[in-house]
Amino acid sequence: MFFASISLGSVMIPLKDVFASLTGGQATKSTWEYIIINYRLPKAITAVLVGTGLSISGLLMQTLFRNPLAGPYVLGLSSGASLGVAFVILGAGFLPPFLSVIALSSYGIVLASTLGSTLVLFLVLVVSQRLRDTMAILIVGLMFGSFTTAIVSVLTYFSTAEQLQKFTFWSMGNLGNLSWTTIVILTVCVGIGLLLSAKSIKPLNALLLGENYAKSMGLNFKQARLIIIFATSILSGAITAFAGPIAFVGLAVPHIAKLTFQTSNHTILFWSTLFFGSIIMLFCDIVSQMPGFDVTLPINAITSIIGAPVVIWLLVRKRNFK
Repeated sequence: MFFASISLGSVMIPLKDVFASLTGGQATKSTWEYIIINYRLPKAITAVLVGTGLSISGLLMQTLFRNPLAGPYVLGLSSGASLGVAFVILGAGFLPPFLSVIALSSYGIVLASTLGSTLVLFLVLVVSQRLRDTMAILIVGLMFGSFTTAIVSVLTYFSTAEQLQKFTFWSMGNLGNLSWTTIVILTVCVGIGLLLSAKSIKPLNALLLGENYAKSMGLNFKQARLIIIFATSILSGAITAFAGPIAFVGLAVPHIAKLTFQTSNHTILFWSTLFFGSIIMLFCDIVSQMPGFDVTLPINAITSIIGAPVVIWLLVRKRNFK
């Protein structure tokens, strides 16, 4: 799927040229070489990082809150990132011209998104230290999300058509606007998040039967919960900052892994979710590129269009087998 994502697009590049270019050789055409190295390869790597990060963070949240509808953005991090970007894009008109140019650059938007999600993360972590009930943290996260969404709605009401268009394009998600420097930063962030998630496999298995059972097994529940929340925040916060709010992957992929392997063991679910997330995100990227056409569809729309029928089909298939 990774090589197919590099090969397919508005310009069709044969797989042999893709392999030649990636292994240090030369593609048949120099233009193909340029497209592979500067556009297709960074986009495919970003799709893998986004797919793995959101899928794993969705698995963590569904197990922690014991809620099948929980996703990577349930703590309000996506809404916080949207608020930061909304302040920059929709409020750029109130800034001096030179600051407005800096704020509306790609780095300015990434910084605003990071600050917004970090602020919400800080508030959630502060609240989580004071609350014993995990479900209360879920409610707090949803309230933060509703509050920031309301502020974004007020900002959009007073914005121009051009500003609204820019903000709408950002909210659709984009895998193809990252430089190699930003990909390295995103890789480090996702790597840290995945390491913390892998460290949480045993606590997650203990949490399957509830908090009291996990505590009776000697689990330091407060510490485990903090690590899980922090891992999810790093994964979803970094991905939202660099690629925008990618919908549905974090919610759907853990269910696909559970229904495929018929297990709740996180030693299996961690790796299956990781690989399923990469594969599905790469497939969605291929579809969004509209191979053979000059049109590129919003990645957010494709993830939901493809993900929802797959989950419904697996649920129906599982019920028929029973």
